[in-house]
Amino acid sequence: MDYLERVEATVAPFGGKWLALGPADVIEGTWPGAVVLLEFPDRKSATDWYHSSEYQAILPLRTKNSISDIVFIDHLPEGFTVKSYAEGVRRSISAK
Repeated sequence: MDYLERVEATVAPFGGKWLALGPADVIEGTWPGAVVLLEFPDRKSATDWYHSSEYQAILPLRTKNSISDIVFIDHLPEGFTVKSYAEGVRRSISAK
């Protein structure tokens, strides 16, 4: 069995689900390949999945056959706006 046939079974026990999978239409910049977007209930679940023995057993099937990056991000807080984010960045810069 290869990675794609086995990975789904490693995600389910940690509450993960696929939100997107496939090639991307690159409008600006460079993105060589496909995008995989997963959602987990929380950061701990995502981290536990990644470090699980089940996932680690198949990880080399991906890393030896593809160039890829994995990033974990948290959901946006309730009431998030880009404007308030920009204001926080400006405060941070001016405090230096």
